[in-house]
Amino acid sequence: MDSDRQQRLVALFQRTAATVPAYRDFLDSRGVDPAAVVDAAGFARVPLITKENYHHRYPLPQRCRDGDLGACDLIAVSSGSTGTPTFWPRSAADEAAATRRFEQVLVHGFDATHRRTLAVVCFPLGTWVGGLYTVSCLRGLAAELAMTIVAPGNNKAEILRVVPELGPHFDQVALFGYPPFLKDVIDAGLREGVDWSRFALKLVCAGEVFSEQWRDLMGKRAGLDPVRDVAAMYGTADGGVLGNETPLSVRIRRFLAEHPVAARELFGGQRLPTLLQYNPADRFFETVDGTLVFTADSGVPLIRYHIADDGGVIPHERLVEFCKAHGFEPEEETGPDLPFVFVFGRSLHAVSVFGANVFPETVSLGLERADISDWVTGKFVLEAWEDADRNRLLRITVELGPDEPSTVERTRLVAAAIRDELLTHNSEYANYVPAERHLPHVELRPSGDPDYFPVGVKHRYTR
Repeated sequence: MDSDRQQRLVALFQRTAATVPAYRDFLDSRGVDPAAVVDAAGFARVPLITKENYHHRYPLPQRCRDGDLGACDLIAVSSGSTGTPTFWPRSAADEAAATRRFEQVLVHGFDATHRRTLAVVCFPLGTWVGGLYTVSCLRGLAAELAMTIVAPGNNKAEILRVVPELGPHFDQVALFGYPPFLKDVIDAGLREGVDWSRFALKLVCAGEVFSEQWRDLMGKRAGLDPVRDVAAMYGTADGGVLGNETPLSVRIRRFLAEHPVAARELFGGQRLPTLLQYNPADRFFETVDGTLVFTADSGVPLIRYHIADDGGVIPHERLVEFCKAHGFEPEEETGPDLPFVFVFGRSLHAVSVFGANVFPETVSLGLERADISDWVTGKFVLEAWEDADRNRLLRITVELGPDEPSTVERTRLVAAAIRDELLTHNSEYANYVPAERHLPHVELRPSGDPDYFPVGVKHRYTR
């Protein structure tokens, strides 16, 4: 870590300890003297904060600077890893770092400095962080770029009305939304005769990991360049936008997708994560036991916050050298040599469908209904599943009781019960997932099924 970055981290830590009542008490209760933290080594010994040991323990105002919630301009809501709402206040100044990530995508990726751009915000509009947060960041850029914003939210009919009407007046159209929803929009447009290629379409995605096959499919259906015209962003309610894909990171990921042995060597697993770049001056990442920890200033300052996403960080030079050692020469982009962060997501806690976190606790409610519980064990496995046409679905495999038969009627009953509980208890699912996809795909399997419910093995509810 260079000396300037070290000084900024220590200064942020010291200021947070001095001005945030909850954080000061958190450190005191653990015997940490803030004055003793003067360098990177000391910072690395600062205890991690989590939702359990910090956010759930201290009142919201106490987690803000000077204990003043009123100093924040906007509050976003997330469901967290258990489905319990968490409130994240922030001010306009906090969005500056996120705005720079949008700027990198729009300017360096889409050349929005020279091309008139229609930015179409397709994230849900409401208390959730996606829609209003994106609009706010884009408005900060609109004064600097030849860009106009329209925000139909996740209303497919409205998106398909405004894009054909407004798109011809611009050089390019950028859709911002969750990957499966944007695919739904593109597919629905094709069925209605929309020629997406005439709009020089771009996609800015967040909320879910998608495959390179998905990116290629979008390229084919929308007439776009998969490398330069599709960019994922790593965004959370906790810290705003933490990182973004660049053409360089996309090219490297596509190489790794075609070379799974190299990918396993680099990432340490079978899954291909999202690979992004980030600015450590805005968001400082660390890896602890294969999960991500970050530090960032915000309405609720976060110092060594354990976000619990599976992933890691890779220095820029190391990743480029790794690619070269495996026979791939990534074409360098102009701009800063930013480090990389890779993200698998929180596979142990939830699955994400259309950007909505689906939690085992909610699904259990459906299986505990009186007309179902007698013939199921209560075990199930959640998966975010793509069908042959790359449509994202919620797939739930349920274990039947011993000698209980699987029937069409039972499958229908379980799917309907789970859907009803999700719509009742999960506002993200009700508002993010299109109504025609609310009903999950359910499969009933026999007790002890070796693929999903092996006997004698600790059960995992997600994969």
